[in-house]
Amino acid sequence: STLVVVMVSVCTATGAWNWLIDPDTQKVSFFSSLWNHPFFTISCITLIALFFAGIHKRVVAPSIIAARCRTVLAEYNMSCDDTGKLILKPRPHIQ
Repeated sequence: STLVVVMVSVCTATGAWNWLIDPDTQKVSFFSSLWNHPFFTISCITLIALFFAGIHKRVVAPSIIAARCRTVLAEYNMSCDDTGKLILKPRPHIQ
């Protein structure tokens, strides 16, 4: 899902750039300029629809869970990677 958000965001940014540098954008109405730039319009609608569908929660939630697990595991001299695999750290030497 992260890849989907990145791809749609890049498409929206590219379409927005083309929309903004078009000299006809200032001369026609807002809806006419959107109609003249279907790539931007479709990618923008897709991005909005993905956020309303909750894709941002699916992208952010795993990293929050992993960060919380790392905090708890640090007390036991352990950690985990982004996929949840447990990492055992060497014991500290007490002198």
